[in-house]
Amino acid sequence: MPHIKLRPDKDMLVHKVKTNGITLLVVEPRARNAKAPIVLWIHGGGYFGGLKEMVFMSRAADLVKRFGVVVVSPGYHLAVRNPYPAALNDCYGALLWTYEHAAEYGADKDKLIVGGESAGGGLAISVCIKARDEGEVPVRYQLPLYPMISNVDTATSRDNHGKVWNTRLNHLGWKLYLRKEAPAAVSPYAAPAVEKDFRGLPPCYTFVGDGEPFYEETLDYVAHLRAVGIRAEADVYHTDVHAFDMLYPDREESRRAIARFEEKFEEILKETIV
Repeated sequence: MPHIKLRPDKDMLVHKVKTNGITLLVVEPRARNAKAPIVLWIHGGGYFGGLKEMVFMSRAADLVKRFGVVVVSPGYHLAVRNPYPAALNDCYGALLWTYEHAAEYGADKDKLIVGGESAGGGLAISVCIKARDEGEVPVRYQLPLYPMISNVDTATSRDNHGKVWNTRLNHLGWKLYLRKEAPAAVSPYAAPAVEKDFRGLPPCYTFVGDGEPFYEETLDYVAHLRAVGIRAEADVYHTDVHAFDMLYPDREESRRAIARFEEKFEEILKETIV
């Protein structure tokens, strides 16, 4: 059975903050790391599901426990009742809040990272694009894991029957999220795969399974970043289970992905953030 964990460990402190019509979870280590990075981590769920407490089963929880970072998880409005741009506005607002309030939690606002998984990875990229365009908040790094970013079928999201997420669910997610948006007019803030100019975005690390729907769009995004000189890297694991690292953390490919993610984050701390 999948490993579902929606509660914090005893070595985490959790605060609930209400702002701009949503609730944020602010997760910090009991032993504060002075001037630690702060991470805005956005949950997945196809834009129409999921909840902010998924942060406790995500890679972000490891960052709190192992590296002493502070994590902010926004409970953004879901597309069943609130289509685009509600989630983007909520998450961008959460980014502004994170930047403004980092010092209150012992974190450094100038070491701000944005990440998430699946649709949360897509929103992480959208937030990075908007942050670049608005020029209000400097995002130092992005960690969009197996992100949901293309509203049109790719070679790997078309006729995909992978576990957890597949073509049918992908079509449903985009239909609910975009609702009245004409396909030809979809903004990169809604579907980052349509972005044409990738200059000025933060460096990126991600990973993805080779049998899941988002395999091609993930690698395409990394390739676009590299093409304009942005440091970007993707690791690929042999699995058709979407969010395999969260749902089955004890499987071999999950253990390798988790270890590699933590190894990369340690590099990020040394090379980019510090």
